[in-house]
Amino acid sequence: MYFGLIVISAAVVLTPGAPLGLLTNAVQTLAGVLLPSATVFLLLLCNDKAVLGPWANDRATNIFTSIVIAILVMLSVILTASVLFPAISGVHIFAILVGGSALALLLSLGARIIDARKGTKPQKPVSFTAADRKTWRMAPLDQLPPARLTVLDRTWLVVLRGYLIVAAGLVLVRIILLVLPGH
Repeated sequence: MYFGLIVISAAVVLTPGAPLGLLTNAVQTLAGVLLPSATVFLLLLCNDKAVLGPWANDRATNIFTSIVIAILVMLSVILTASVLFPAISGVHIFAILVGGSALALLLSLGARIIDARKGTKPQKPVSFTAADRKTWRMAPLDQLPPARLTVLDRTWLVVLRGYLIVAAGLVLVRIILLVLPGH
């Protein structure tokens, strides 16, 4: 598979008249769109005590990482908007940052309130000692319990899925418009 992708890429690069600048920008934009989703899944994995045991994230790390992910999503939205609307101004960018931050806080608070009312916990609290870090081994994959997602986790996964569909769609529309003659 990897070899095939390299061959296809080499063929595209060696094709006379291929829009290499457009392809490079499209790939970079798509990478910027996909980065937040990969980071969210990494955060979920880093919180799974069945997988990481004593190495799982603590609360402070989760708060910091959540802020970073929210910033990444907003920057990705700005990137997507700037690709679709090249004349976007600083005022619009600031509005996206402020509005995105407010929306993220409201969604987080709402999901936390729902979790508190339901009494949902992400996982049972497990305590580990410093010695556990030296000897920890993850159980075989077939013995791991299924992940238990809270309302907050599910909310952000739905938001992320919607964001990916909209952002990737907008990037594809822009690429198609650039490829068509007269644009």
